[in-house]
Amino acid sequence: MEITKANFLCSNTDWKKCPKPNLPEYAFIGRSNVGKSSLINTLTNHKKLAKTSGKPGKTQLINHFIINDSFYLADLPGYGYAKVSKKLREEFQKFTLNYLEKRTNLICLFLLIDLRVKPQKIDTEFMEYCATKEIPFTICFTKSDKLKKAEISTNLENYKSYLLKEWESFPNYFTTSSVNKLGIDEILSFIKEYNLAFKSW
Repeated sequence: MEITKANFLCSNTDWKKCPKPNLPEYAFIGRSNVGKSSLINTLTNHKKLAKTSGKPGKTQLINHFIINDSFYLADLPGYGYAKVSKKLREEFQKFTLNYLEKRTNLICLFLLIDLRVKPQKIDTEFMEYCATKEIPFTICFTKSDKLKKAEISTNLENYKSYLLKEWESFPNYFTTSSVNKLGIDEILSFIKEYNLAFKSW
């Protein structure tokens, strides 16, 4: 699938004010500064569609984009450390979870995880939340360009071993890089497949 058109639609903190749920939607979430906005920009071939920052906590709203006039992407606030007050972080969490639990056209949540770091409790707890609430998610391991090929394989196997201690099977995943575009075609093919399925619902 080729993305030829991508436009910002709106930002808000209320899932009820999100765009009409008449098109398939894919959301992006992860720990602060994991590369959500960069991955969205790479997927859409737009360098500045989603705002990026070296400072954790840049995304503080639910940001919606319409792609090819046929589906939505949503950039969600990162969880974990951010240079905002504890009260604001709690507000981010509340409206984000409301969105995830009530957005009827959400096809898949892309959960971004930095492949360079060891499994983090905050990420695995979020996966457990998604599983409990039956929110479909796919892991996107990011920043693979900063690792050698052997390191990528080792880190993936370590992550699988860690998660399979508690999980019956390892979630679907993509290994990605916003720098060399690894995994981008695979994600776009994934979206295309589910867009076609959405039309038959």
